[in-house]
Amino acid sequence: MNVTLPEKNKLKKKQIIIYTSIIIVCIICLVTAFYVQFYARISFSELLGISEKKQFGNKTEEEIEELKSDFNKVFINNIEEDNGDNDNKKSDKNQKLVYTQYEKKESNTNNYDLEIHIPHINIKSEIVDEYNKEIEDIFVNKARNVLQSENKNIIYTVEYVANVQDDILSLMIRSNLKEGVSAQRIIIQTYNYDLRNNKEINLEEVLKIKNIDKSELQGKITDSIKTEQKKVEDLEKLGYNVYSRDVSNDMYKIENSKEFYLTNDTLYIIYAYGNDNFTSEIDLIVI
Repeated sequence: MNVTLPEKNKLKKKQIIIYTSIIIVCIICLVTAFYVQFYARISFSELLGISEKKQFGNKTEEEIEELKSDFNKVFINNIEEDNGDNDNKKSDKNQKLVYTQYEKKESNTNNYDLEIHIPHINIKSEIVDEYNKEIEDIFVNKARNVLQSENKNIIYTVEYVANVQDDILSLMIRSNLKEGVSAQRIIIQTYNYDLRNNKEINLEEVLKIKNIDKSELQGKITDSIKTEQKKVEDLEKLGYNVYSRDVSNDMYKIENSKEFYLTNDTLYIIYAYGNDNFTSEIDLIVI
């Protein structure tokens, strides 16, 4: 016996297609949301194109010059962005991801003037352990030596700033040393750590994440160093003794540029010549 279902209980072919399409769209949305949350370095609002546009590579010359002139102001001896999402990675849950471990201000007539704010990276990682050891070796040990000095008229300061953006922890430390009649020396060390993949991140990787064209940036670096060297040559003709740049040096290649600091909308690439020489000269590339 044949049974005919009432028309109202039948699903038309068109309805089946619509319902199937809705289910497929929902699955795609869920997969996309999962990927963005756990793998992509963009927010969901950015993916939809409704977030505020980042300014990497879009700054005017005036904005770049302003950021360069305000560079000294970025060292606030604190972490700028730390929303607590990385508490599970911390060695000490009661501290920030980066915190001031050594802090001292002391003056001793004819001996030294010292003001230090030396950070500690609060992450459980062998790589970070090496970072913290290097910070101790470079900055803490020097401070101890200064405090033990006599009749050297030493001025020594250490300051820092840190930031977390796109699961990248970026830390920049600057020290300023003036010892008697010796030349002033500025050291800038940076540490950049991929919190998502628990590894050190280099400049080339950051450029890919931020969609910054490598060859275009390399040209900008080269042009900037050439401009600074031209200024040096002009001053040398006037009899000044100024730190000279070797434009052909491989240190200016992006793959060899180790010191950089990342914020939510700015990338600083730093060539601090005092890291290897007794000089306070710095070249700053701002993106």
